[in-house]
Amino acid sequence: MISAVIPVFNEQESLEKFYPRLLDALLELHKIYEIVFVDDGSTDLTLPILKKIAAKDKNVRIFSFRINQGKAEALTLGFQKSKGEFVVTLDADLQDRPEEISKLLRKLDEGWDCVSGWRKNRRDSIGKIIFSKFFNLLASTFWGTNLHDYNCGLKLYTADAAKSLSLYGGRQRFIPLLLHEQGFRVTEIPVVHDKRKFGKSKYGISKVFKDLPDIFTMLFLSKYAKKPLHFFGSIGGLMFFSGLLISIYLTILRLQGEAIGRRPLLFLGILLIVAGLQTFFTGFLADLILHVSEKEKLQGSSEESSMKYRTKS
Repeated sequence: MISAVIPVFNEQESLEKFYPRLLDALLELHKIYEIVFVDDGSTDLTLPILKKIAAKDKNVRIFSFRINQGKAEALTLGFQKSKGEFVVTLDADLQDRPEEISKLLRKLDEGWDCVSGWRKNRRDSIGKIIFSKFFNLLASTFWGTNLHDYNCGLKLYTADAAKSLSLYGGRQRFIPLLLHEQGFRVTEIPVVHDKRKFGKSKYGISKVFKDLPDIFTMLFLSKYAKKPLHFFGSIGGLMFFSGLLISIYLTILRLQGEAIGRRPLLFLGILLIVAGLQTFFTGFLADLILHVSEKEKLQGSSEESSMKYRTKS
């Protein structure tokens, strides 16, 4: 069985054209199918149109948020409600073609856990394309996954991979990375990308300012969540030793008889030493808190196991 999870937000103009094409694509797979629409608090006629579609097709299920929660939350709900052994996602704006699903399915059959679409000839604005390339380059550099397109809406997953995802905020942009970090096998294949014909993009220039902080948040969570001292210690150590070198240099000048009291470099050296120590001990405290938390979890698990054993005895 294959589940198509479709997050929608104010897509009244495209839905009636999108649904027949998606249905034809799913029928061509010769598999039992279901379509899970997740309405992300649409304010237009999206929800009434979805209800009309569901009334005619018993394989269509609808879930709806009262207010806009975001694409990440909509996808998470869709993943948890899906029943298929395979889960495909795509947007309802018809920029990604439903007919491409069969191509992704053939690739998944080679043993992958997630196949992501690669919009090789992307039909978006120049600004979006440039930032997307920059984002993909950063992600590949930090994580070494070497994909060309992390944020294509067209993706196919095994049920295990899809249900392992708990997305929030803007984390849907990092799905291949999240799966890679969990040990799932991720790849991509080129897919056709069409120009938007209906409605307007939900992401403007503000997307740039949201994505960049998210990259560094993801980097910290994936690389240093279990060892924060490695992150803060490295930065703090660099700042401290830079300040120390400046102080040694100024000390030599002072011993040679030069006045250093009014030099901005003196204040910079002091600032770097103090900030470096504070940053280092921030990481030390975070590491200590994490250690205590993990120790309490282990003790709790041990006590629970002991209680179960005594109960069975």
